[in-house]
Amino acid sequence: MTPPVIGVTSYVEPARFTVWETTATLLPHAYVEQIVQTGGQPVLLPPAGDPSSVLPRLDALVLSGGGDLNPASYGAAPHERTGHVRDFRDEAELALVRGALELGLPFLGVCRGLQVLNVALGGTLHQHVPDVGGDVRHSRSPGIYSRFPVKVAPGTRLAAALGAETVTVSHYHHQAIDRLGAGLTATAWSDDGLVEAAEAGDRPFTLGVQWHPEVDADPSLFRALVAAADGRPGQRQVKSRPGEFQVGGA
Repeated sequence: MTPPVIGVTSYVEPARFTVWETTATLLPHAYVEQIVQTGGQPVLLPPAGDPSSVLPRLDALVLSGGGDLNPASYGAAPHERTGHVRDFRDEAELALVRGALELGLPFLGVCRGLQVLNVALGGTLHQHVPDVGGDVRHSRSPGIYSRFPVKVAPGTRLAAALGAETVTVSHYHHQAIDRLGAGLTATAWSDDGLVEAAEAGDRPFTLGVQWHPEVDADPSLFRALVAAADGRPGQRQVKSRPGEFQVGGA
């Protein structure tokens, strides 16, 4: 059995590395480490071409964090604090989510990834959480995570994955779910009332969290995703015939 193949969305941003300063497709390496640590094989999905066309080759999908969605995608005018909008990424990732849901792929949305899931299902977002009573600690300083607890609804897939109903996690977001998308249920909240996680209970493993599990020490969410991917009917196998690699699937 090969490791389950986990597609992870990526950024396209100006970057500097070694002697180069150029536009790059990139992803914080913490995502890669979490997936490998929990038994998966990560594959980066840049927002270019038609990334949803590769979904049948994947065993699960992770939507990574990033900048704000264009508010037009959920019928709103832009707030003055909405920023780092990348329309090409919105288009690619909304198509990825809808395709993953149609195929029943196990899915984990991280921060922006939860928001994309919500918007793909017809939900809306609070564009700046301090405007709706959210504490500034959700995004206190640029590039600095804040750690504080969230309460998890008992009996949910999220609670089963985390093994606890209160967890302290790393936050870095200034937007959050407003109206839930069709079929989503809120499953975790911060103490100021913001939705911090949601899942689709009537689907295979489909959940998103507003925090950043990739930078936390606890790999539970990635472990649960990889386990769901590994248990999918038709998950790819390597045949034992010498010199032949064969892909099978449902």
